[in-house]
Amino acid sequence: MAEYRAFTLDDIPAALALSASVKWRHRADDWRFAARLGRGFAAVDRDGRLVGTALAFQFGAHAATLGMFIVAPEYQRRGIGRGLLERLIATLGPRVLLIHASNEGRPLCEARGFTRIDTIHQHQGAAFQPPLVSLPPGERLRPIGAKDTPRLAELASRASGLDRTAMLPPLLDVASGIALDRDGELIGFALFRRFGDGHVIGPVIAPESPDESRAKALISYWLALNAGMFVRVDTPLRHGLSSWLEGLGLPLVDTIEQMSLNGLPLADGTLAQYALTSQALW
Repeated sequence: MAEYRAFTLDDIPAALALSASVKWRHRADDWRFAARLGRGFAAVDRDGRLVGTALAFQFGAHAATLGMFIVAPEYQRRGIGRGLLERLIATLGPRVLLIHASNEGRPLCEARGFTRIDTIHQHQGAAFQPPLVSLPPGERLRPIGAKDTPRLAELASRASGLDRTAMLPPLLDVASGIALDRDGELIGFALFRRFGDGHVIGPVIAPESPDESRAKALISYWLALNAGMFVRVDTPLRHGLSSWLEGLGLPLVDTIEQMSLNGLPLADGTLAQYALTSQALW
């Protein structure tokens, strides 16, 4: 049987080994970033060895995401995952709770009342040739400036339905950004940052459109600047970018289910989040 306690920064070396055991690409810096933004639980065996982790990330008073959910392979199917999930749910109360569940984890989430809301396609690779994507008249890409932070948080919050006010500043500290501007108004953006043994593009926020041209322009910008680097993009199935990403040389390597409990976040339908920040942070 496992014992449960609060996850702390002191657990990061053991958590890094745990994530490597399930073939996650996370660095110690990725764990530190997550642990500073979230709170959660560690499961330890009778010898005090870390055998499970789960963190929650709160977005205002009404929603939270669950992530960094791992159980050591040799300790799976012993109820540890259920114990971690139940403790997070009890801590967070009646908030809207969101999680990305693997095929192995989905039955546990369904048993606790989570329902599927979408599928995430994980694309990654290093051999890509992005096209030049034209923008509508009056729109251009420009560097993000320090004064853009409140607007970026507003757009990210509206697109996801999650209050990103507290999350965006620390994310911008570790990411580079490009803004989509229309006649002087910031209407979308995409961030690019180190993650694992490569880089991740996300979040990608842009006005909803049938051809996804703005999202493609934002993603292509980062790919063109980083040809030959290992890059990852996690995109919701409903936005239809998977075939385009595969055509650029970013093959589909994994799928995972988006699930929710206690309802859905109230997103602005005029904006879309075309790529995730991460599967833990949405």
